[in-house]
Amino acid sequence: MVAICQNKIDVKATFDVSTKQILISQSIQYKNTTQDTLQAVYLNDWANSYSTKTTPLAKRFAEEYKTNFHFAKSQDRGFTAITSITENNKDLVFNRLKNQPDILKIKLPKPLQGGETYTIQLEYIVQIPNDNFTRYGWTNNNDFNLRYWYITPAIYNGTWNYYSNKDLDDLFIPAADLNIQVKFPSYYTLTSELKRVNTQIEKGNTSVTLTGKNSVDSKLFLKKTSDFNTTGNDSFSIVTNINDENLNQIDRIIITDKIITFITENFGSYPNDKLLLSEIDYKKNPIYGLNQLPNFIRPFPNHFQYELKLIKTALNNYFENMLFINPRKDYWLNDGLQVYYLMKYVDQYYPNMKLFGTLSKIWGVRSFHATQLQFNNQYNFLYMHMARSNLDQPLTMPKDSLLKFNSNIANKYKAGVGLKYLEDYLNHDIIQGTIDSYISLYKQKQTSPKDFETLLRCNTDKDVDWFFNDYIATRQKIDYKIKGYDIIGDSLEVTIKNKRKNNMPISLFGLKNDSIVYKTWINNISETEKITIPKDSIDKLVLNYDMVVPEFNLRDDWKSLKGFLFNNKPLQFRLFKDIEDPYYNQVFFMPDFTYNYYDGFAPGLRLYNKTILSKPFAYSLSPRYALKSKQLVGNVSLSYTHRLEETSLYYIRYGFSGEYSNYAQDLSYTSYTPYVQFSFRNKDNFRDNKKQNLTLRYVSISREDDPTLQFTNEDQPDYDVFNMRYGNTNPNLKNHVSGFTDLQLAKNFGKIAVNFEYRKLTENNRNFNLRFFAGTFLYNNTYKTSDYFSFALDRPTDYLFDYNYLGRSEESGLLSQELVIAEGGFKSKLDTPFANQWITTLNGGTTIWKYLELYGDIGLVKSHNQPTEFVYDTGFRLNLITDYFELYFPVYSNLGWEVSQPHYKEKIRFIVTLSPKTLLGLFTRRWY
Repeated sequence: MVAICQNKIDVKATFDVSTKQILISQSIQYKNTTQDTLQAVYLNDWANSYSTKTTPLAKRFAEEYKTNFHFAKSQDRGFTAITSITENNKDLVFNRLKNQPDILKIKLPKPLQGGETYTIQLEYIVQIPNDNFTRYGWTNNNDFNLRYWYITPAIYNGTWNYYSNKDLDDLFIPAADLNIQVKFPSYYTLTSELKRVNTQIEKGNTSVTLTGKNSVDSKLFLKKTSDFNTTGNDSFSIVTNINDENLNQIDRIIITDKIITFITENFGSYPNDKLLLSEIDYKKNPIYGLNQLPNFIRPFPNHFQYELKLIKTALNNYFENMLFINPRKDYWLNDGLQVYYLMKYVDQYYPNMKLFGTLSKIWGVRSFHATQLQFNNQYNFLYMHMARSNLDQPLTMPKDSLLKFNSNIANKYKAGVGLKYLEDYLNHDIIQGTIDSYISLYKQKQTSPKDFETLLRCNTDKDVDWFFNDYIATRQKIDYKIKGYDIIGDSLEVTIKNKRKNNMPISLFGLKNDSIVYKTWINNISETEKITIPKDSIDKLVLNYDMVVPEFNLRDDWKSLKGFLFNNKPLQFRLFKDIEDPYYNQVFFMPDFTYNYYDGFAPGLRLYNKTILSKPFAYSLSPRYALKSKQLVGNVSLSYTHRLEETSLYYIRYGFSGEYSNYAQDLSYTSYTPYVQFSFRNKDNFRDNKKQNLTLRYVSISREDDPTLQFTNEDQPDYDVFNMRYGNTNPNLKNHVSGFTDLQLAKNFGKIAVNFEYRKLTENNRNFNLRFFAGTFLYNNTYKTSDYFSFALDRPTDYLFDYNYLGRSEESGLLSQELVIAEGGFKSKLDTPFANQWITTLNGGTTIWKYLELYGDIGLVKSHNQPTEFVYDTGFRLNLITDYFELYFPVYSNLGWEVSQPHYKEKIRFIVTLSPKTLLGLFTRRWY
């Protein structure tokens, strides 16, 4: 039964496509369904969330390093200009909330009692934003894709529920009877999910009246050439412009009919005539994975590709339209149902589809463990990626507090996998019956996950506290192991250990020749529990054999009854990184290479154990053959990472690294570095980019010495340095702050330094950056013979071998012009390149035009037996990618006008980053 709606919204909207504006006259009728008396009401004006660079939406973009909004032209951003808000033709007092300009507070002329209704009229203009920011807005073709484009009432249910737009598509509004009259030029075509009841054409303009009963839908598409098509059956129609992968019309009809039938069979009748599915809907909420690869290497058939896009978007939009759940706070249930039924659809129609699709059958590729996983295994895997990285967040955490990867992927998948887990624990009929009852009872009504929980508890005698209190409400992990077993007569007494402090259940399987002969569920294991099961013909005990439980670690889930040797996991070698196979000790290998000027191109082989999902212990061995130096070079690393979950100290890594390479022509070095690193973060806000870290390490360097080199200490080619560094970083698009304090102690020198950097992106798109460095020697017994350990003004000697110089010992030529912003940070090569007593410098710069910046450096340099010298330089910086690819052109310094001096091209400095891992950070930082 459809609920009788107590709210009504009438909108008259006239589009001015030349100015990209909508002139709106609107009335809102809203009933106070509580017993509270309201002195004011709140309205959502999300069209105004684009109005400035300081709105919550703009701040969200900055947090995720999305620069297009900040650098956009003013005319590309949107806003709302309100002409009047009245009740019975009397002006009402209203204001925008101080830090939420997309929320309106309306003071009522008289208090609104419980059960009473207010009716207000609004006159306003909406300036439509460019679709470049959120995909909604006006396009380069002057089409209009709109959502949340008119003002809506906020919900009051004992407390006001109003939230700012943060590009999460989660506006929480009451259902209302909608009557929307839209006027636009006749060369446009209008598409909406609402029912079209009237169309009039007059003087080149079309006027369309749309209605919706008990609706929350606000999507509207105006296109000069419509790309939507409608396909349906007796139940309802699907209107979509989702990319059809070049399928013919008959295939599209068959697929659409299959999806409509699936929805109808599982959820009953759909109260609307049509379900609108747009390409924007899918792109904002896709199936992440291999299906997003380019067409020429995509491993799935076109019909499967289209079908999955259509069913996923249909489920998402269906639940948005049917279950009126708070999408910012209670999103997990809608997300969970969407993924649960998506998995059910694949199980029903494509039970044999592999994660890698057709690639699973190709020789060479099919040997990877990942290719043998089922398509539905990806949901658990992608959730576990965040859990293993110690970045997972509870499903009850507000959506705007989630990391982007959790909001878009991991939390959705954890919710869906959790419902499958619950289904297997309770049995299929109970969970399916509860979902059926829930949808039937609360279809098109205000509801919450608490209603679902109440129904579930009524349908089962089993304890489900663990699901709602642990699995949903916390980030606790599930992790069990089989400690051992004893044979007692015709029974097995199995000892199971719970490695975590929770009571989430685990399944135990008995196998014979890898076939299941026994299965049971075990719960309430606080620490260890002994379980007695029939021995029968079992030859292997396995926890979570079907991997229904999203368990943290599967590597200790089995025991063989065939004897000690069979309990040892066989060694398995794999080419390239793979998904972890818990039944093998995996060693991965892959081609590897490095380059520096002295070794030349150095191809080799890397042996390592790191899988796609992180694990505590990792090792890497990389031997290479340097073609230029004609010798073996390489490195080795060992590390153990301890991840802490509920404290600000979230990461401790203990490790050892070693390297052998050439640091100059025909001169090699060997380094050994044991270390421990402590990392800290805001344990209550993972979106906070602020991090602190403390690193303690002991660097031991052994070098082949050449006294002809300037940077060589003749008396000490080998040295050991204890290094302690505390760093504090807070990187953001608009305000970037970082700094560190560094202490180094060695036999013949000790030094301490501080470094602070600040970058500011102003409202008028100018970059300002300042960097301060100061360092002093505590003691220095090396200055008489060498500047190798001295503070460098423009090019650190890098005696700890921290910087990946292409040619670290070059004093002339292109490689000598490579710049690392460290220590003095100067760009000009002055006559005082080192300081063996103390140094202090200030580096600054500002934008002139786009990527072109002006820089300047000043400093004081003090060496033994030398007066303190004031140094300076200035010039231009071509900042193509900050910290990754930059060019510096000196102009004026202590040397005079450098641009007029001979060999100017040799003065130009450059920064270049070749590391793929470092460059990948540019793209992943907005997700984590």
